[in-house]
Amino acid sequence: QVQLVESGGGLVQAGGSLRLSCAASGRTLSTYVMGWFRQAPGKEREFVAAVGRSGGTTYNADSVEGRFTISRDNAKNTVYLQMNRLKPEDTAVYYCAADTRSWSMGRDRTVYDYWGQGTQVTVSS
Repeated sequence: QVQLVESGGGLVQAGGSLRLSCAASGRTLSTYVMGWFRQAPGKEREFVAAVGRSGGTTYNADSVEGRFTISRDNAKNTVYLQMNRLKPEDTAVYYCAADTRSWSMGRDRTVYDYWGQGTQVTVSS
């Protein structure tokens, strides 16, 4: 079992920045592909970014490319999402997820088998 706990969400003005953290317990994250997803009210949960097992490779959704950066610190068993130049359309609940079976990064939420409880990010215009 893997327990994931997100933190760092909040209210920020458009153009501002936030850094989300995802701390894991139960098992080490170093052997898992990790991802961030988000879900806005009335919308499907969508892929934001993923990071490979070593942290050397990342994959971003087009909507956040150049603004968001995913990273991981395996020694701290933590994954991060640095969000810059935030826009009102980034408002959503952000979820951290672990894919314990794949070797490559994916954007399909069905391959991720452990999820955190989510943290709210609200961007005001």
